[in-house]
Order: sequence, then C-alpha cells, then structure tokens
Amino acid sequence: MTEQYVLDLQEVDETQLAVVGGKGAHLGGLSRIEGVRVPCGFCVTTDAFRRVMVEAPSVDDLLDRLSRVNPDDREAVRSLSAQVRRTIEEVAIPGDIAAAITRALAQHGEQTAYAVRSSATAEDLPTASFAGQQDTYLNVVGPTAILQHVSRCWASLFTERAVTYRRRHGIDHRTVHMAVVVQRMAFPQASGILFTADPVTGNRKVATVDAGFGLGEALVSGLVNPDVFKVCDGEVVSKAIAAKQRAVHALRAGGTEEVAIDPQRQEQPALTDAQVVRLVQLGRRIEAHFGRPQDIEWCLVDDGFQIVQSRPITTLFPIPEADDQENHVYVSVGHQQMMTDPMKPLGLSMWQLTAMVAMQEAGGRLFVDVARRLAAPEGRAGLLDLMGRGDPLTRDALETVLDRDDFVPALPDAGRPGGPRAGDASAPLEADPAIVTELIERSQVSIAALERDIRTKTGPALFDFLLEAFEEHKRVLGDPLSMQAIMAGMEATWWLNDKLQEWLGEKNAADTLTLSAPDNVTSEMGLALLDVADVIRPHPEVVAFLRGVEDEGFLDELAKLEGGTAARDAIEAYLDRYGMRCVGEIDITRPRWRERPTTLVPVILDNVRIFEPGAAERRFEEGRQKAHKKEHDVLSRLRALPDGDQKADAAKRMIDQVRTFIGYREYPKYGIISRYFVYKQALLAEGERLVRADVLPDKEDIFYLTFQELHEVARSNQADDQLIQQRKEAFRSYDALTPPRVLTSDGEAFNGAYRRDDAPADALIGLPVSAGTIEGRARVILDMAEADLEAGDILVTTFTDPSWSPLFVGIAGLVTEVGGLMTHGAVIAREYGLPAVVGVEKATRLIRDGQRIRVHGTDGYVEVLP
Repeated sequence: MTEQYVLDLQEVDETQLAVVGGKGAHLGGLSRIEGVRVPCGFCVTTDAFRRVMVEAPSVDDLLDRLSRVNPDDREAVRSLSAQVRRTIEEVAIPGDIAAAITRALAQHGEQTAYAVRSSATAEDLPTASFAGQQDTYLNVVGPTAILQHVSRCWASLFTERAVTYRRRHGIDHRTVHMAVVVQRMAFPQASGILFTADPVTGNRKVATVDAGFGLGEALVSGLVNPDVFKVCDGEVVSKAIAAKQRAVHALRAGGTEEVAIDPQRQEQPALTDAQVVRLVQLGRRIEAHFGRPQDIEWCLVDDGFQIVQSRPITTLFPIPEADDQENHVYVSVGHQQMMTDPMKPLGLSMWQLTAMVAMQEAGGRLFVDVARRLAAPEGRAGLLDLMGRGDPLTRDALETVLDRDDFVPALPDAGRPGGPRAGDASAPLEADPAIVTELIERSQVSIAALERDIRTKTGPALFDFLLEAFEEHKRVLGDPLSMQAIMAGMEATWWLNDKLQEWLGEKNAADTLTLSAPDNVTSEMGLALLDVADVIRPHPEVVAFLRGVEDEGFLDELAKLEGGTAARDAIEAYLDRYGMRCVGEIDITRPRWRERPTTLVPVILDNVRIFEPGAAERRFEEGRQKAHKKEHDVLSRLRALPDGDQKADAAKRMIDQVRTFIGYREYPKYGIISRYFVYKQALLAEGERLVRADVLPDKEDIFYLTFQELHEVARSNQADDQLIQQRKEAFRSYDALTPPRVLTSDGEAFNGAYRRDDAPADALIGLPVSAGTIEGRARVILDMAEADLEAGDILVTTFTDPSWSPLFVGIAGLVTEVGGLMTHGAVIAREYGLPAVVGVEKATRLIRDGQRIRVHGTDGYVEVLP
C-alpha cells in the first residue's frame, strides 16, 4: 500500500481517524456539513509520523521505560517524556515528507499564516476527549517554520500530561499515532467555545456559549473571564457579561501577543444575542451530524462564524434511549443495589431479563423510569415515601425534579398506592419462623432443579432453556409470600423507629432490636469465615503459606502442608455455600469467589490475627443477648406510660415481626446470585465451545455481548469482532463516569442533598443506619481483596454489597458513599452492632486512609478528627 503523507481536509472525514487523528477526522467531517465554514488546510498523516518514529530507534527503549513507570511518579514521567520529545524533534524530516508538505503549502498559499495543530488517533473520541493533551501553534508563517512546528506537534504526543492521561486510561503509547493539521489562520473579532449541552447540569436542551475578543487562546489559557450566554429553544435565557481587559491577537510576522482592550469596550458583549442564537443553531446542526453533544471552538470573522474544532463532551452521563418525545425521570438501580460501577453488556441484559421491572441502560448502568409513578398523586406519595425511607438523597433528587415547572405533568390518580406506607401497626404476616423456613426450602428446591436440568444443555438449546429458567427466576422472586415477608420485616423496622422515637424519645431503637436476627444468610456468611479462621489458626505452616498466595490453584497445594487438608476442606465448604458471591455481584460477568478464591485470603488472615477461637458463636450470642435486653428495657419503659400496656403490646408484636422476618430480607438476593452462578457456568462453557469453533478468540468475549446477541452467535457460529472491540472500549470509558441517583430525559443529573442542620458545621453528612458512636482509624478500601484491617478500624468505601460482609466482623464502624436504610450493608451493620453512616458524598476522597474519624451512627454524620 502506497503511503500518503498529506491529505487535504476536503478529502477526509470521521472514518479516517487512524490516518488523520481525531481532530483532523472531525474537521474533515465538519467541512462536509452544509452551512458550516471550516478554515481550509491539509493533514500531515500518521504515515509520516510512523516513518519519523522509525528514523528514531532510541524512542523504542524510552517508551519501554515509560510504560513501566508508575503514572504517579511525576518526576520519572517528566524526565522520560522530555527525552522522547527531544529525540523526535531532533530527527530530520525525510525529504519526500517535507516535499509533500511544501507542495500542499504552495496550493494554499506559501506565505499565508497557518495554525499547526496536533491530531492524535486517541483524541476527540466519543469515549475520551484528551482535550488539551497535545500542542497547537498559531500564526505560523513560511515553509521552514511550518516544518519545524510539525515536528513539535509529533513530539507533543509525549507531553507529561498526555503520557499520564494515556496511562490512567489504560492506553498503550505505541497504539497512538500523531497526525498534524495545518490550517489557514482565522483572524477573528471574537472567539470562544460552544457547548451544545450544559456542561454543568447536563441539560441537553440548554446550550452554553463562552465568548471573548480576539483569538480563543485568551479564554483557554485563563487570561480573561468570558462572557457566558445560555440558550434554550432559540432564545438567550441568561447571560453574564465579563470585564474583558485583555485579548490575544496575531502578529503580522508570525506568533501572537497579548493586547489591552480599550476601557470603553471591556464590558461590551463579545457577541450580540442574535449572533449567539445563530451560533447555537450552527452547533445544533453539528451535534446532529455527530450524533452526540459537542464542545465546539468557533471564531467570528466579518460577522460569519468559522468552526475550528468540534469534539464530543465526554463528561456528560449518557441518557437512556427512549422512542418518544415525552419527559422521563430515571432512578439509578445501582444506588438501590449497592453497585454503582459499570456493568458489561451481558451483565446488563441478564439483570434486565431477570428483573421484576423494566429497566433502561445508559453509561453501563441501569435505570428505572418513574415518570408515570410521579405523575399520579397517590403513586408519587408512595414512591417518595419509600425512597425517602431508603435513601433521602434519592427522594430529594426526585423532589427537585418535581419542582421544575411542568416537567412531570400531573395525571389523574389510578387509585393504586404507589408503595408500602410506613407507620401502619397492623402486621401483614403472623410472626411465624416456619414461613421463613418454607420460603428458603422453596428457593433451594428451585435452584437444585436448575442445576440438574441445565447440565445437558448446549448451543441454541441452552438459550431456549435459559429463557424458560428466567421465568422461573422471576416467579420465585415475585412469590407473594416472599414479598410479604420482606415487607413485614421492613415495615416493622420503620414502625419501631417511628413509634419509639415518638413515645420514648429514642432514635433508631430498632438497630439494637435487630442484633443477631435469625436466618440472615449474609451475616452468617461473615461469621462462617471466622469459623474457617478457627480451623487455620493452629497451623503456622498453613498461615505462612496463605500469606504468600497469588495463584488461584492454591487450594490444591494446601493438602501438602501439616493441617492443610483440614484448612482446604474448611475453605471448600465455605465456597460451596458462598462461592457464588463477589463484589458487584449483580453483574454476572464479575469473577466469583469460587473462580477467584484468593479474594478471601486477606480476610481469612485478618480473622486469624484479630480474633480468638470461637469468636463467631460468641459474637452471635452477644448480639442476641443485647437485643433481648433491649426488648425488655423498651417494653418496661412503655408500660410506665399512659396507655402503656396497649403501646407495649403493639411494640411486642412489631419486635417479634422484625426478629422473625428481617433476616429473610437478605435471602432473595442470595437466591438470585446462586442462580446467576449456574447461568454463568453454562454460558462460559458455551463461550469455550465458541472458542474451540474459532468463533471467538477468548471465552470471556461473551461478556461484551448482550444475552440476545450471544444467543444469535450460538445459533449462527458467527461473531462481530469489531462490535466486541467497540464494547470493550466503551466499557473502559464508562468507568470514568459517576452515575447520578436521578437522571432526566433532558440529561440533567441530580444527586440530592441533605436538608439538615443538626450536625457540626464541618461534619460529613450522611444517613444514620446503625446506631452508636465510634472513634477509630479510617481504612479507605476500594477493593475487598486489598483489605488489611486491625481491630477497631472503621471501613470507608464507596458501596458495600453482601460480598463485603466478611469484612464487617473485623471492623468497628462503617462509612459508605452509597446506601440506604434497608440496603444490605445497613442491615448487616445493624446485625453486627456496628455504628454506620451511609450516603456520605465523596467519603473516599474527603477521608484519607489512616485518619482518625468519629462515626455518629445514631445522628448520621462523620467527624474527621485532628
């Protein structure tokens, strides 16, 4: 294939990213949109860059060293990246490349002023903008200067910030190449940036225009504050005109200079309202062409707009797709399920297929549209009540949306309550432990049948079988008796907290009354790992071996050590019961403990070190005794009140109800995840079959297909490799996004706020979910496998799903960024008697690992201590 070193902008479009880089591809695409003016010019292609890199063989060694350096070691990154740049700049541009550039200059005007702009192949992408990572040179005049600045642009691929950015995004330096855009210089009266969606709120209907006098460098460099205009539905809805004291202008001989603005002009708007509206119309055309909100650099030249750059706004959280023009209000599923990380396509589609409500996907997360529930008065009241008791931030976010005029139109009430109402003292179920026993047995029988029947299924027959299995899955999940049992425990908790505060002035009394509740599979999971530690503790050789474990096959090696067989059997028995669990377990693609048992080793070793033998039984019994004592105390105090016997009898019914049913609250999730592990093993076996048939290169590529797509691959024995690659890149990009609690179809993201003034001014506010106050060392842990705890430590993390429970036995308190009163972490914290505050925004960033903190679990705030 003949190498092309120069292409005119008119010859390229968005499909040629590998040839002309992100900026060049976008400018080529822009120049093809009717009515959009782009300064003419050409691209020096990536072929030229690769040729120059070959001429500098020492760069290879420097890149090897750069890829091994820790991205946080700024001095090493700075030194090595400077060496790479110097080496590239010192390479003489080969004669044929220089000649091609000079010929292109002759066609566009040899002594014309140009902007010479870097255009990397990993730049201005839908998933990562890389804005400002490489260099641009303005007002460059003459072939010699142009060639020199082309070399500088090539070298700017290795600026310190670009190198660090790539490392943090997991992009190999060698896979990124640099093209250079050489474009006629625009000499504008005004310039700036247009965002076709509000970059702060995310609202896709509001465009924001930043404008200043002269070249845009004055705004980009922070030399001046811009005028800011907001436009909605073709009208300027707000504007703030800044005092613009300086501007950047081009010099006749080349280069740029700062100039002072005449005092009479400083507070004049850089654009008229009519010009702003016209610019936004242009922006909407560009947005429609590229199919997503854009960050556009523009120049005003003789009352006409020229576009010099357009890139996607990558910081906006995507909106679920809807096939209508109605307003929608989406609530985050991840905040309810304690898993706000992105999910892979197979995980998303499996949860959608097995969930009881319809869900939409966006940004690798799932959302439920509650607009219709909010529109009906009774549905709204029930939903807000339920959300508020679980997570006040979600309720506040929904109320903020409702405060927007007419965003959620009022509908006549359908007459059906929108959710359970708290405070009703009538028990929906008799407090009979046999009910829970029966429900658990039903679930176990159903899972055993699934395990038995799936063994013989393969190929398309497996997918037909699974579709039937999903119906059984939903039938068990929606079992009316199961739903009643869950609600009985939750409603009893709410009733006790409300009534005992009203009658006795005591906050969160139910926290103590639920200690060591029976039949809680999640709290039992944590205590069972203490029993595993008891088996291992007497054998120093086993303990020493586990400290050095890295390989997942370590269980087979254990049997060779003294005491190792008993240790292996204890761990195996634990995995037989709980091995289907893992962090982020609602995503079926996440590695389970049975697949990656090394995850549990640090926790087992912590338990060996921190606890004495028999700790599990003692912990459970101590909790049971505290709950019994609390019950006696509460009932005695109630009987001393007016109408005391009546109040005590009602409270006794609720205490019996909560202790009978609150533990079962955790079982349905255990059943779901048990089924998921069966589904996953069958689907991975199918993945192995597809690898053997040369349909897929890796069995885990199935994770990047939806269930429906994988079904089709199994039927046709054909897979779209390009689609799988695109999905992998998209998944990586979603990791950088933080999902909001509530998202509207306009793109506005809401996270809610606590409306409280009952905490110290500098305290971190959250939701009180488990009573008590504890002071200790904060351990900020984002990965359970990296836990290293001491007695008395307080765990600080983003979220805790059931898989974190084994850590709970070794900590003194809990702080999380996400959570609610009835989420798993809160339930288990109460069972173990751990003071806990959840829903603390940015807790893992505001609290440093090792700091001393005080957790106020009764009042819902955290103090960082000196």
